[in-house]
Amino acid sequence: MTRRVVLVGATGAFGERLARLLAPWPEIELILAARGLERAQALAGELGCAAAGFDRDRPETLRELRPWAVIDAAGPFQRSAMHLPRAAIALGAHYIDIADGRDFVAGFAAALDAEARSAGVIAVTGASSTPALSNAALDALTAGWTRLDRVTVAISPGARAPRGLSVVRAILSYVGRPVRVFTGGRWAHEAGWSGLRRVIFPGLGRRLGSLCETPDLDLMAGRVEQEAQFLAGLELAPLHVGLWLMSWLVRLRVVRSLEPAARPLRAMADLAAGLGSDRGGMVVLAEGTGGDGAARRARWSLAAQANAGPSVPVAAAAAVLRGLVDRRIEARGAQACVGLVTLDEIIDELAGLQITTRADGGAPEAPTLLQRMLGDATWELPAPVVAVHDRTSRQTFSGRGVARGARGLLVRLSRTVIGLPETGCYGDLKVTIAPDAGGEWWTRDFGPCRFSSRLRSLAAPGEFEERVGPLSFRFQPVLRKNGFAWRKLSWRLGPLPLPKALGPQVRATSFARDGVYRFSVVTAHPWLGVIFAYSGRLTG
Repeated sequence: MTRRVVLVGATGAFGERLARLLAPWPEIELILAARGLERAQALAGELGCAAAGFDRDRPETLRELRPWAVIDAAGPFQRSAMHLPRAAIALGAHYIDIADGRDFVAGFAAALDAEARSAGVIAVTGASSTPALSNAALDALTAGWTRLDRVTVAISPGARAPRGLSVVRAILSYVGRPVRVFTGGRWAHEAGWSGLRRVIFPGLGRRLGSLCETPDLDLMAGRVEQEAQFLAGLELAPLHVGLWLMSWLVRLRVVRSLEPAARPLRAMADLAAGLGSDRGGMVVLAEGTGGDGAARRARWSLAAQANAGPSVPVAAAAAVLRGLVDRRIEARGAQACVGLVTLDEIIDELAGLQITTRADGGAPEAPTLLQRMLGDATWELPAPVVAVHDRTSRQTFSGRGVARGARGLLVRLSRTVIGLPETGCYGDLKVTIAPDAGGEWWTRDFGPCRFSSRLRSLAAPGEFEERVGPLSFRFQPVLRKNGFAWRKLSWRLGPLPLPKALGPQVRATSFARDGVYRFSVVTAHPWLGVIFAYSGRLTG
Protein backbone atom coordinates (compact mmCIF):
# COMPACT_ATOMS: atom_id res chain seq x y z
CA MET A 1 0.00 0.00 0.00
CA THR A 2 1.26 3.49 -0.86
CA ARG A 3 1.86 5.46 2.32
CA ARG A 4 0.53 8.76 1.04
CA VAL A 5 0.79 11.39 3.76
CA VAL A 6 -1.24 14.57 3.31
CA LEU A 7 0.23 17.46 5.27
CA VAL A 8 -2.46 20.10 5.80
CA GLY A 9 -1.22 23.65 6.36
CA ALA A 10 2.10 22.80 4.72
CA THR A 11 3.02 26.42 3.97
CA GLY A 12 2.36 27.73 7.48
CA ALA A 13 5.02 28.59 10.07
CA PHE A 14 5.01 25.07 11.51
CA GLY A 15 3.75 23.15 8.47
CA GLU A 16 6.75 24.16 6.39
CA ARG A 17 9.12 22.99 9.15
CA LEU A 18 7.35 19.64 9.26
CA ALA A 19 7.43 19.38 5.47
CA ARG A 20 11.20 19.81 5.52
CA LEU A 21 11.52 17.06 8.15
CA LEU A 22 9.32 14.61 6.21
CA ALA A 23 10.32 15.29 2.60
CA PRO A 24 13.52 13.15 2.68
CA TRP A 25 11.66 10.04 3.92
CA PRO A 26 11.68 7.37 1.20
CA GLU A 27 8.90 5.40 2.93
CA ILE A 28 6.16 7.95 2.26
CA GLU A 29 4.65 9.92 -0.60
CA LEU A 30 4.29 13.42 0.80
CA ILE A 31 1.52 15.73 -0.43
CA LEU A 32 1.75 19.37 0.66
CA ALA A 33 -1.81 20.62 1.05
CA ALA A 34 -2.66 24.28 1.58
CA ARG A 35 -5.22 26.91 0.63
CA GLY A 36 -2.59 28.77 -1.37
CA LEU A 37 -1.76 26.27 -4.11
CA GLU A 38 0.92 28.46 -5.67
CA ARG A 39 2.95 28.65 -2.46
CA ALA A 40 2.49 24.92 -1.87
CA GLN A 41 3.72 24.14 -5.38
CA ALA A 42 6.79 26.34 -4.90
CA LEU A 43 7.68 24.56 -1.66
CA ALA A 44 6.95 21.15 -3.19
CA GLY A 45 9.25 21.97 -6.11
CA GLU A 46 12.03 22.84 -3.67
CA LEU A 47 11.53 19.67 -1.59
CA GLY A 48 10.83 17.25 -4.42
CA CYS A 49 7.30 16.23 -3.46
CA ALA A 50 3.74 16.95 -4.64
CA ALA A 51 1.30 19.74 -3.80
CA ALA A 52 -2.47 20.10 -3.71
CA GLY A 53 -4.94 22.85 -3.00
CA PHE A 54 -6.97 22.07 0.12
CA ASP A 55 -9.33 24.05 2.32
CA ARG A 56 -9.33 22.76 5.89
CA ASP A 57 -12.89 24.00 6.28
CA ARG A 58 -14.02 21.69 3.43
CA PRO A 59 -12.72 18.33 4.70
CA GLU A 60 -14.95 16.35 2.31
CA THR A 61 -12.46 17.12 -0.49
CA LEU A 62 -9.87 15.03 1.37
CA ARG A 63 -11.26 11.97 -0.42
CA GLU A 64 -9.70 13.15 -3.68
CA LEU A 65 -6.21 12.91 -2.16
CA ARG A 66 -6.59 9.26 -1.02
CA PRO A 67 -4.44 9.58 2.11
CA TRP A 68 -2.87 6.81 4.17
CA ALA A 69 -2.30 9.40 6.92
CA VAL A 70 -3.29 13.02 7.44
CA ILE A 71 -1.27 15.49 9.50
CA ASP A 72 -2.94 18.77 10.44
CA ALA A 73 -0.37 21.51 11.04
CA ALA A 74 -2.72 24.34 10.15
CA GLY A 75 -4.72 25.28 13.21
CA PRO A 76 -5.67 27.28 15.08
CA PHE A 77 -7.24 24.58 17.22
CA GLN A 78 -8.71 26.73 19.99
CA ARG A 79 -12.14 26.79 18.35
CA SER A 80 -11.78 23.96 15.84
CA ALA A 81 -14.43 21.35 15.31
CA MET A 82 -13.60 17.69 14.68
CA HIS A 83 -14.48 17.79 10.97
CA LEU A 84 -11.00 17.11 9.54
CA PRO A 85 -10.04 14.20 11.84
CA ARG A 86 -13.50 12.70 11.35
CA ALA A 87 -13.10 12.93 7.56
CA ALA A 88 -9.67 11.25 7.74
CA ILE A 89 -11.02 8.44 9.93
CA ALA A 90 -13.95 7.89 7.55
CA LEU A 91 -11.43 7.32 4.74
CA GLY A 92 -9.53 4.77 6.83
CA ALA A 93 -6.57 7.13 7.24
CA HIS A 94 -4.49 7.70 10.36
CA TYR A 95 -4.69 11.24 11.72
CA ILE A 96 -2.13 13.35 13.61
CA ASP A 97 -2.27 17.01 14.58
CA ILE A 98 -0.15 19.54 16.48
CA ALA A 99 -3.10 20.95 18.42
CA ASP A 100 -2.43 22.95 21.56
CA GLY A 101 -6.03 24.05 22.07
CA ARG A 102 -7.03 22.91 25.56
CA ASP A 103 -10.71 22.21 24.84
CA PHE A 104 -9.95 20.57 21.49
CA VAL A 105 -7.49 18.11 23.03
CA ALA A 106 -9.71 17.47 26.07
CA GLY A 107 -12.70 16.47 23.93
CA PHE A 108 -10.82 14.64 21.20
CA ALA A 109 -10.87 11.05 22.49
CA ALA A 110 -14.49 11.12 23.61
CA ALA A 111 -15.62 12.44 20.23
CA LEU A 112 -13.56 10.18 17.96
CA ASP A 113 -12.34 7.08 19.78
CA ALA A 114 -15.18 4.77 18.78
CA GLU A 115 -15.01 5.84 15.12
CA ALA A 116 -11.21 5.42 14.97
CA ARG A 117 -11.34 1.94 16.52
CA SER A 118 -14.07 0.90 14.14
CA ALA A 119 -11.99 2.10 11.17
CA GLY A 120 -8.84 0.39 12.49
CA VAL A 121 -6.80 3.61 12.59
CA ILE A 122 -5.23 5.82 15.21
CA ALA A 123 -6.12 9.48 15.62
CA VAL A 124 -3.60 11.48 17.66
CA THR A 125 -3.98 15.03 18.89
CA GLY A 126 -1.46 17.28 20.61
CA ALA A 127 1.64 15.87 18.87
CA SER A 128 3.51 19.06 19.62
CA SER A 129 5.57 20.76 22.34
CA THR A 130 2.48 20.49 24.52
CA PRO A 131 1.37 17.95 25.54
CA ALA A 132 3.59 15.45 23.67
CA LEU A 133 7.12 16.75 24.29
CA SER A 134 6.42 18.12 27.77
CA ASN A 135 4.95 14.83 28.98
CA ALA A 136 7.67 12.75 27.33
CA ALA A 137 10.29 14.86 29.14
CA LEU A 138 8.37 14.45 32.39
CA ASP A 139 8.23 10.67 31.91
CA ALA A 140 12.00 10.56 31.42
CA LEU A 141 12.71 12.79 34.41
CA THR A 142 10.49 10.94 36.86
CA ALA A 143 11.06 7.30 35.90
CA GLY A 144 10.93 5.27 39.11
CA TRP A 145 9.48 8.06 41.23
CA THR A 146 6.70 7.16 43.67
CA ARG A 147 5.18 10.61 43.99
CA LEU A 148 5.02 13.72 41.83
CA ASP A 149 4.22 16.91 43.71
CA ARG A 150 4.84 19.78 41.32
CA VAL A 151 5.44 20.25 37.61
CA THR A 152 6.31 23.47 35.85
CA VAL A 153 6.67 23.69 32.07
CA ALA A 154 7.88 26.87 30.40
CA ILE A 155 8.42 27.79 26.75
CA SER A 156 10.08 30.92 25.36
CA PRO A 157 10.65 31.33 21.59
CA GLY A 158 13.23 33.69 20.19
CA ALA A 159 12.02 37.14 19.19
CA ARG A 160 12.98 36.46 15.57
CA ALA A 161 11.01 33.21 15.35
CA PRO A 162 8.26 33.35 12.71
CA ARG A 163 4.80 33.86 14.18
CA GLY A 164 1.69 33.25 12.15
CA LEU A 165 -1.42 35.31 12.71
CA SER A 166 -3.27 32.20 13.92
CA VAL A 167 -0.64 31.66 16.64
CA VAL A 168 -0.96 35.26 17.82
CA ARG A 169 -4.74 34.95 17.92
CA ALA A 170 -4.49 31.70 19.86
CA ILE A 171 -2.39 33.42 22.54
CA LEU A 172 -4.62 36.48 22.75
CA SER A 173 -7.70 34.28 23.09
CA TYR A 174 -6.86 33.53 26.74
CA VAL A 175 -4.87 36.61 27.80
CA GLY A 176 -6.66 38.17 30.77
CA ARG A 177 -9.44 35.59 30.73
CA PRO A 178 -10.01 33.02 33.52
CA VAL A 179 -7.85 29.92 33.13
CA ARG A 180 -8.55 26.80 35.20
CA VAL A 181 -5.39 25.66 36.99
CA PHE A 182 -4.47 22.99 39.53
CA THR A 183 -2.65 24.65 42.42
CA GLY A 184 -2.35 23.92 46.12
CA GLY A 185 -3.86 20.50 45.53
CA ARG A 186 -7.14 21.86 44.15
CA TRP A 187 -8.64 23.51 41.08
CA ALA A 188 -8.79 27.29 40.92
CA HIS A 189 -9.00 30.05 38.31
CA GLU A 190 -6.26 32.52 37.43
CA ALA A 191 -6.06 35.10 34.67
CA GLY A 192 -4.29 34.11 31.46
CA TRP A 193 -0.85 35.72 31.13
CA SER A 194 -0.91 36.58 34.83
CA GLY A 195 2.19 36.51 36.96
CA LEU A 196 5.62 37.77 35.97
CA ARG A 197 7.94 34.94 36.90
CA ARG A 198 11.59 34.79 35.94
CA VAL A 199 12.43 31.40 34.50
CA ILE A 200 15.93 30.01 33.99
CA PHE A 201 16.41 28.54 30.53
CA PRO A 202 19.79 26.74 30.56
CA GLY A 203 21.93 28.02 27.73
CA LEU A 204 19.70 31.06 27.23
CA GLY A 205 19.59 32.77 30.63
CA ARG A 206 16.59 34.16 32.49
CA ARG A 207 13.38 35.14 30.75
CA LEU A 208 9.94 36.15 31.95
CA GLY A 209 7.10 33.65 31.98
CA SER A 210 3.35 34.02 32.53
CA LEU A 211 0.41 31.63 32.75
CA CYS A 212 -0.43 30.02 29.41
CA GLU A 213 -3.52 27.92 28.68
CA THR A 214 -2.54 24.56 27.20
CA PRO A 215 -3.71 20.91 27.37
CA ASP A 216 -0.97 20.22 29.92
CA LEU A 217 -2.97 22.04 32.59
CA ASP A 218 -5.45 19.14 32.42
CA LEU A 219 -3.18 16.25 31.54
CA MET A 220 -0.46 16.99 34.08
CA ALA A 221 -2.97 17.80 36.79
CA GLY A 222 -3.93 14.15 36.74
CA ARG A 223 -0.33 13.24 37.56
CA VAL A 224 0.57 15.67 40.36
CA GLU A 225 -0.43 16.02 44.00
CA GLN A 226 0.02 19.76 44.44
CA GLU A 227 0.57 21.92 41.37
CA ALA A 228 0.84 21.90 37.58
CA GLN A 229 1.94 25.09 35.82
CA PHE A 230 2.51 25.99 32.20
CA LEU A 231 4.27 29.27 31.48
CA ALA A 232 4.99 30.98 28.20
CA GLY A 233 7.25 33.94 27.67
CA LEU A 234 8.42 36.47 25.11
CA GLU A 235 12.17 36.90 24.81
CA LEU A 236 11.96 40.70 24.93
CA ALA A 237 10.94 41.69 28.44
CA PRO A 238 9.27 44.99 27.41
CA LEU A 239 6.95 43.10 25.04
CA HIS A 240 6.17 40.49 27.67
CA VAL A 241 5.41 43.09 30.33
CA GLY A 242 3.40 45.10 27.80
CA LEU A 243 1.17 42.11 27.10
CA TRP A 244 0.84 41.53 30.85
CA LEU A 245 -0.31 45.15 31.26
CA MET A 246 -2.78 44.75 28.40
CA SER A 247 -4.21 41.66 30.08
CA TRP A 248 -5.64 43.96 32.72
CA LEU A 249 -7.93 45.47 30.10
CA VAL A 250 -9.61 42.06 29.90
CA ARG A 251 -9.34 41.30 33.61
CA LEU A 252 -11.03 44.62 34.45
CA ARG A 253 -13.61 44.00 31.69
CA VAL A 254 -12.66 47.11 29.73
CA VAL A 255 -12.57 44.87 26.65
CA ARG A 256 -13.88 41.37 26.18
CA SER A 257 -10.81 39.99 24.41
CA LEU A 258 -7.51 41.09 22.89
CA GLU A 259 -8.01 38.96 19.79
CA PRO A 260 -9.15 41.93 17.63
CA ALA A 261 -5.70 43.46 18.24
CA ALA A 262 -3.89 40.42 16.79
CA ARG A 263 -2.72 42.12 13.59
CA PRO A 264 -1.28 45.32 15.12
CA LEU A 265 0.31 43.41 18.02
CA ARG A 266 1.89 40.97 15.59
CA ALA A 267 3.21 43.91 13.55
CA MET A 268 4.72 45.45 16.70
CA ALA A 269 6.42 42.15 17.58
CA ASP A 270 7.81 41.91 14.05
CA LEU A 271 9.22 45.45 14.27
CA ALA A 272 10.89 44.69 17.61
CA ALA A 273 12.24 41.30 16.51
CA GLY A 274 15.60 42.76 15.52
CA LEU A 275 16.22 43.64 19.17
CA GLY A 276 16.05 39.98 20.14
CA SER A 277 17.58 36.74 18.96
CA ASP A 278 16.69 33.57 17.09
CA ARG A 279 17.24 31.45 20.22
CA GLY A 280 14.36 29.74 22.01
CA GLY A 281 14.00 27.23 24.78
CA MET A 282 11.84 24.97 26.89
CA VAL A 283 12.14 23.64 30.44
CA VAL A 284 10.28 20.98 32.42
CA LEU A 285 10.82 21.08 36.19
CA ALA A 286 9.58 18.24 38.42
CA GLU A 287 9.55 17.86 42.21
CA GLY A 288 8.54 14.75 44.07
CA THR A 289 9.72 11.56 45.75
CA GLY A 290 11.99 8.90 44.28
CA GLY A 291 11.67 5.16 44.61
CA ASP A 292 14.01 5.25 47.61
CA GLY A 293 11.75 7.68 49.47
CA ALA A 294 14.13 10.62 49.06
CA ALA A 295 12.99 14.04 47.86
CA ARG A 296 13.80 14.64 44.21
CA ARG A 297 14.06 17.71 42.01
CA ALA A 298 14.88 17.38 38.33
CA ARG A 299 14.87 19.58 35.27
CA TRP A 300 14.95 18.87 31.55
CA SER A 301 15.71 21.69 29.17
CA LEU A 302 16.01 22.38 25.47
CA ALA A 303 17.88 25.24 23.83
CA ALA A 304 17.45 25.98 20.12
CA GLN A 305 19.88 28.16 18.20
CA ALA A 306 19.93 29.60 14.68
CA ASN A 307 16.12 29.75 14.38
CA ALA A 308 15.79 25.99 14.88
CA GLY A 309 13.10 26.53 17.54
CA PRO A 310 10.04 26.43 15.23
CA SER A 311 10.94 22.84 14.32
CA VAL A 312 10.45 21.69 17.92
CA PRO A 313 6.61 21.84 17.95
CA VAL A 314 6.39 19.45 14.96
CA ALA A 315 8.98 16.88 16.07
CA ALA A 316 6.44 14.79 17.99
CA ALA A 317 4.17 14.58 14.93
CA ALA A 318 7.13 13.29 12.91
CA ALA A 319 7.92 10.77 15.66
CA VAL A 320 4.34 9.46 15.68
CA LEU A 321 4.32 9.13 11.89
CA ARG A 322 7.64 7.28 11.99
CA GLY A 323 6.22 4.92 14.61
CA LEU A 324 3.30 4.16 12.30
CA VAL A 325 5.53 3.68 9.26
CA ASP A 326 7.85 1.36 11.21
CA ARG A 327 4.84 -0.40 12.78
CA ARG A 328 6.11 0.28 16.28
CA ILE A 329 2.85 2.04 17.08
CA GLU A 330 0.05 -0.49 16.90
CA ALA A 331 -2.50 1.31 19.09
CA ARG A 332 -5.82 2.22 17.53
CA GLY A 333 -8.49 4.67 18.58
CA ALA A 334 -8.30 8.36 19.43
CA GLN A 335 -5.99 9.80 22.08
CA ALA A 336 -3.82 12.71 23.11
CA CYS A 337 -0.14 12.28 22.32
CA VAL A 338 0.90 11.24 25.83
CA GLY A 339 2.86 8.03 26.38
CA LEU A 340 2.82 7.23 22.67
CA VAL A 341 6.38 8.24 21.78
CA THR A 342 9.40 8.64 24.03
CA LEU A 343 11.52 11.70 24.61
CA ASP A 344 14.42 10.17 22.66
CA GLU A 345 12.16 9.37 19.71
CA ILE A 346 10.95 12.98 19.56
CA ILE A 347 14.41 14.51 19.89
CA ASP A 348 15.81 12.13 17.26
CA GLU A 349 13.59 13.86 14.69
CA LEU A 350 15.53 17.07 15.30
CA ALA A 351 18.93 15.58 14.48
CA GLY A 352 21.09 17.92 12.46
CA LEU A 353 19.51 21.08 13.84
CA GLN A 354 21.23 23.39 16.30
CA ILE A 355 19.22 22.08 19.23
CA THR A 356 20.66 20.79 22.50
CA THR A 357 18.91 19.16 25.43
CA ARG A 358 19.99 18.58 28.98
CA ALA A 359 18.70 16.77 32.06
CA ASP A 360 19.74 17.94 35.53
CA GLY A 361 19.02 16.46 38.92
CA GLY A 362 16.85 13.49 39.65
CA ALA A 363 19.18 12.32 42.39
CA PRO A 364 18.19 12.59 46.07
CA GLU A 365 17.81 16.23 46.95
CA ALA A 366 20.75 16.45 49.33
CA PRO A 367 22.27 19.41 47.46
CA THR A 368 25.77 19.29 46.04
CA LEU A 369 28.32 21.94 46.94
CA LEU A 370 27.64 23.74 43.66
CA GLN A 371 23.88 23.76 44.35
CA ARG A 372 24.48 25.17 47.84
CA MET A 373 26.69 27.85 46.33
CA LEU A 374 24.46 28.93 43.45
CA GLY A 375 20.96 27.63 44.19
CA ASP A 376 18.67 27.78 41.16
CA ALA A 377 21.36 29.64 39.23
CA THR A 378 23.04 26.23 38.83
CA TRP A 379 20.59 25.63 35.97
CA GLU A 380 22.10 28.55 34.06
CA LEU A 381 25.58 27.06 33.91
CA PRO A 382 26.85 25.40 30.72
CA ALA A 383 26.82 21.61 30.79
CA PRO A 384 30.67 21.23 30.92
CA VAL A 385 30.82 23.36 34.09
CA VAL A 386 28.02 21.38 35.71
CA ALA A 387 29.72 18.10 34.77
CA VAL A 388 32.85 19.07 36.72
CA HIS A 389 31.45 20.99 39.68
CA ASP A 390 28.08 19.33 40.35
CA ARG A 391 29.58 16.13 41.73
CA THR A 392 27.90 13.48 43.89
CA SER A 393 30.67 10.89 43.52
CA ARG A 394 34.43 10.77 43.08
CA GLN A 395 35.72 11.35 39.55
CA THR A 396 39.03 12.14 37.90
CA PHE A 397 39.29 14.56 34.97
CA SER A 398 42.28 14.87 32.66
CA GLY A 399 43.55 17.69 30.54
CA ARG A 400 46.38 20.12 30.16
CA GLY A 401 47.40 23.28 31.93
CA VAL A 402 50.00 26.00 32.38
CA ALA A 403 51.42 27.09 35.75
CA ARG A 404 53.38 30.25 36.35
CA GLY A 405 54.55 32.50 39.17
CA ALA A 406 57.12 35.08 40.18
CA ARG A 407 60.68 33.88 40.79
CA GLY A 408 61.46 35.78 44.02
CA LEU A 409 62.76 33.83 47.01
CA LEU A 410 59.76 34.56 49.23
CA VAL A 411 57.31 33.60 46.47
CA ARG A 412 59.10 30.33 45.73
CA LEU A 413 59.25 29.57 49.45
CA SER A 414 55.49 30.23 49.74
CA ARG A 415 54.77 27.86 46.87
CA THR A 416 56.96 25.18 48.45
CA VAL A 417 55.26 25.48 51.85
CA ILE A 418 51.80 25.14 50.32
CA GLY A 419 52.90 22.38 47.94
CA LEU A 420 52.27 24.20 44.67
CA PRO A 421 53.97 22.96 41.47
CA GLU A 422 56.81 24.63 39.62
CA THR A 423 56.03 26.89 36.70
CA GLY A 424 55.75 25.25 33.30
CA CYS A 425 53.43 23.53 30.85
CA TYR A 426 51.71 20.32 31.89
CA GLY A 427 50.18 18.09 29.23
CA ASP A 428 49.27 15.39 31.73
CA LEU A 429 47.20 17.41 34.20
CA LYS A 430 44.75 15.39 36.32
CA VAL A 431 42.13 16.70 38.75
CA THR A 432 40.31 14.37 41.14
CA ILE A 433 37.17 15.62 42.87
CA ALA A 434 35.97 13.63 45.89
CA PRO A 435 32.75 14.87 47.53
CA ASP A 436 32.21 14.19 51.22
CA ALA A 437 29.53 15.08 53.75
CA GLY A 438 30.55 18.71 54.10
CA GLY A 439 32.16 19.61 50.81
CA GLU A 440 34.73 18.40 48.27
CA TRP A 441 38.41 17.50 48.12
CA TRP A 442 40.15 18.70 44.96
CA THR A 443 43.47 17.00 44.18
CA ARG A 444 45.47 18.39 41.29
CA ASP A 445 48.31 16.40 39.73
CA PHE A 446 50.66 18.62 37.76
CA GLY A 447 52.96 15.87 36.48
CA PRO A 448 54.87 14.56 39.50
CA CYS A 449 53.67 17.37 41.77
CA ARG A 450 50.39 17.05 43.65
CA PHE A 451 48.54 19.58 45.76
CA SER A 452 45.11 19.42 47.34
CA SER A 453 42.53 21.80 48.71
CA ARG A 454 39.18 21.32 50.39
CA LEU A 455 36.06 23.29 49.49
CA ARG A 456 33.08 23.52 51.82
CA SER A 457 29.95 25.63 51.99
CA LEU A 458 29.44 28.13 54.80
CA ALA A 459 26.41 29.15 56.82
CA ALA A 460 26.06 32.42 54.92
CA PRO A 461 23.92 31.75 51.81
CA GLY A 462 26.03 31.10 48.74
CA GLU A 463 29.39 31.54 50.45
CA PHE A 464 32.06 28.84 50.47
CA GLU A 465 35.60 28.34 51.71
CA GLU A 466 38.72 26.80 50.21
CA ARG A 467 41.48 25.54 52.52
CA VAL A 468 44.98 25.26 51.07
CA GLY A 469 47.48 24.01 53.63
CA PRO A 470 47.21 26.23 56.73
CA LEU A 471 45.39 29.02 54.83
CA SER A 472 41.65 29.32 54.30
CA PHE A 473 39.94 31.71 51.86
CA ARG A 474 36.26 32.64 51.96
CA PHE A 475 34.58 33.24 48.58
CA GLN A 476 31.27 34.20 47.06
CA PRO A 477 30.35 32.86 43.59
CA VAL A 478 29.47 35.38 40.88
CA LEU A 479 27.58 34.15 37.84
CA ARG A 480 29.20 34.89 34.49
CA LYS A 481 27.97 34.39 30.92
CA ASN A 482 29.63 30.98 30.45
CA GLY A 483 30.33 29.96 34.04
CA PHE A 484 31.07 31.60 37.37
CA ALA A 485 33.83 33.53 39.13
CA TRP A 486 35.09 33.30 42.71
CA ARG A 487 35.06 36.64 44.59
CA LYS A 488 37.34 36.61 47.62
CA LEU A 489 35.78 37.95 50.83
CA SER A 490 38.33 37.18 53.59
CA TRP A 491 41.18 34.90 54.63
CA ARG A 492 42.65 33.33 57.74
CA LEU A 493 45.60 31.34 59.02
CA GLY A 494 44.23 28.33 60.85
CA PRO A 495 41.52 29.77 63.13
CA LEU A 496 43.11 33.26 63.11
CA PRO A 497 41.45 35.89 60.88
CA LEU A 498 43.93 37.96 58.91
CA PRO A 499 43.62 41.56 57.66
CA LYS A 500 42.09 41.63 54.23
CA ALA A 501 44.43 44.39 53.10
CA LEU A 502 47.46 42.18 53.75
CA GLY A 503 46.12 39.18 51.89
CA PRO A 504 46.66 38.09 48.31
CA GLN A 505 44.21 38.92 45.58
CA VAL A 506 42.53 35.93 43.98
CA ARG A 507 40.91 35.90 40.54
CA ALA A 508 39.38 32.54 39.71
CA THR A 509 36.89 31.57 37.03
CA SER A 510 35.33 28.27 35.95
CA PHE A 511 33.77 28.45 32.51
CA ALA A 512 33.05 26.62 29.24
CA ARG A 513 34.26 27.42 25.75
CA ASP A 514 33.70 25.33 22.63
CA GLY A 515 31.98 22.71 24.76
CA VAL A 516 35.03 22.17 27.02
CA TYR A 517 35.46 22.99 30.71
CA ARG A 518 38.17 25.59 31.33
CA PHE A 519 39.63 27.22 34.41
CA SER A 520 41.82 30.17 35.27
CA VAL A 521 43.23 30.99 38.72
CA VAL A 522 45.56 33.88 39.57
CA THR A 523 46.81 34.49 43.12
CA ALA A 524 48.87 37.65 43.43
CA HIS A 525 50.14 39.91 46.21
CA PRO A 526 50.86 43.64 45.81
CA TRP A 527 54.31 43.15 47.41
CA LEU A 528 55.31 39.79 45.97
CA GLY A 529 53.69 39.76 42.53
CA VAL A 530 52.07 36.63 41.11
CA ILE A 531 52.46 33.94 43.75
CA PHE A 532 50.84 31.27 41.64
CA ALA A 533 48.65 31.16 38.55
CA TYR A 534 47.37 28.26 36.53
CA SER A 535 44.92 27.79 33.70
CA GLY A 536 43.87 25.02 31.39
CA ARG A 537 41.12 22.66 30.30
CA LEU A 538 39.64 19.39 31.54
CA THR A 539 37.65 16.55 30.02
CA GLY A 540 35.97 13.57 31.68
